[in-house]
Amino acid sequence: MTRRPHTPSRRTLLRAMTALPASALLLGEAPGLLGTAPAAAPPSGSATRYTIVPFLNSDDGTVNVYQSDDATDFRLARASAYTPPSNRIRDASLIKHTDGYYYITYTTHTWQDTSTTIGFARSTDRVNWTFLYDYTVPIAGLSRAWAPEWFVDSDGSVNVIVSCSTTDDEWIFTPHLLKATNSALTSWSSPVALAGIGKNHIDTFLVKAGSTYHAFTKNETTKYIEYATAASVTGPYTISRTGDWAGWGSYREGPALVQLDNGGWRIFFDGYGDGTYYCSDSHDAFATWSAPAALPAVSGTARHFTVVKETVSGGPALAKNVTRSFQSGNYTTRYWQTQSSLLNLPVVSSSSTTAEKQASTFTVVAGLADANGHSFRDSSGKYLRHYDFRARFDTDDGTSTFAKDATFIARTGTTTGSIRWESYNYAGHYLRHYNYQLRVARTDGTDLFRQDSSFVPVGAWA
Repeated sequence: MTRRPHTPSRRTLLRAMTALPASALLLGEAPGLLGTAPAAAPPSGSATRYTIVPFLNSDDGTVNVYQSDDATDFRLARASAYTPPSNRIRDASLIKHTDGYYYITYTTHTWQDTSTTIGFARSTDRVNWTFLYDYTVPIAGLSRAWAPEWFVDSDGSVNVIVSCSTTDDEWIFTPHLLKATNSALTSWSSPVALAGIGKNHIDTFLVKAGSTYHAFTKNETTKYIEYATAASVTGPYTISRTGDWAGWGSYREGPALVQLDNGGWRIFFDGYGDGTYYCSDSHDAFATWSAPAALPAVSGTARHFTVVKETVSGGPALAKNVTRSFQSGNYTTRYWQTQSSLLNLPVVSSSSTTAEKQASTFTVVAGLADANGHSFRDSSGKYLRHYDFRARFDTDDGTSTFAKDATFIARTGTTTGSIRWESYNYAGHYLRHYNYQLRVARTDGTDLFRQDSSFVPVGAWA
């Protein structure tokens, strides 16, 4: 069978103080993705781009911009990309609007201070930002307006979900919805509490799947992320999953979701209790989730973000229904070769035998699980697939599991002309050589991993 492969946070400080938080978003779409089709690998010559704009564990006065092609390995695009003209910037939520601009909304004050405003800024390119305005949330007796989160409904309306507390109990938050009343996102409706979620919930993030609204929200009493559903954006919501229902653990905050190229959903959340940023995937409509995994590179640095996913030009292109050989990007005398049904990386040269050259030649075809992906067939007609994380060649058994195991998504490699091959069904896992054997392994965010997982398609040896 195939197996799956700090600085104190605002809540830590809050606990200490109390001892003495227009585009459709249907299933198949993600925040900021305007009018996209159901998730699929990007077409040849295009790339998926995920962008996050987190504030820093060491500094809540600025944000960095990171981007990734796999929603796992985020690389710095610009440090200190935006600093507001006054106050702070925390919990920045990001969308791309129909006017072509990227917008962030954010918490404007640190946890100790009264905070009745949320901030707005915009950008044409995600890395150069212009302050727009601070908006005073019109709630009587407001004490704090925290963690604004964008939500674009299926009717195109743009909303912000903001967690608000009042002066009669400044640490008890309730999620409220603000609806934009103009396309410039400068005018907002009166706040409406999300019925059914109730008090003492913070960092509420919404997605819409079909006709159902799905809310992921942190219970500030238990410190667990809970799950609720409703037929209307303002509720009433029914909280159906509480406690450690998904196996994510406690002291988690800032949930944000995005749909991956393989159609599954990924949730990101801030593990502020242990200083780690996590992600977890679901492929069954949010019922079950993979074990939480630490995000490489940004854990310990980034705090509370949301994700914009886009398809952009400039990704790797590899023709299909042609034969190719694959050269290691960092060991250029070594090539893919099937040996006893396993994929290894031996030295191949003009003096190699005819059999060795044939074993180093593969037919590139459309992905068995997604035609925008790629599959690889050896001279005997068997397909490259992962099995217990080892790369091997087997006969297609016609199952969906085999099709997914045998499909790989092209990502840009580290050297000119090279491609990294991401597993279709295990996002963030790549074909990578180790001791000259090819395995599917989860990226660790290092340059060495990227080099070991980069391969150059070249003319066929046979």
